[in-house]
Amino acid sequence: MIEILSPMGGSVWKTEVQVGDTVAVGEVLIILESMKMEIPIEATEAGIVKEIKVAEGDFVQEGDTVITIET
Repeated sequence: MIEILSPMGGSVWKTEVQVGDTVAVGEVLIILESMKMEIPIEATEAGIVKEIKVAEGDFVQEGDTVITIET
């Protein structure tokens, strides 16, 4: 199980995947909004999305787990 972490603090602007989706390396999973910039969070490994731990509008801190992927 791979945990995808937030690279910085910000608000979850958009979730691009759903639980059960198959994702490839580099695929955008979530887009954060911070300081009026959009920051994509990408999959670091290919696999299946098992859990989305945040919802659109949530605020996350740097290092928070946002998604788990089963490889």
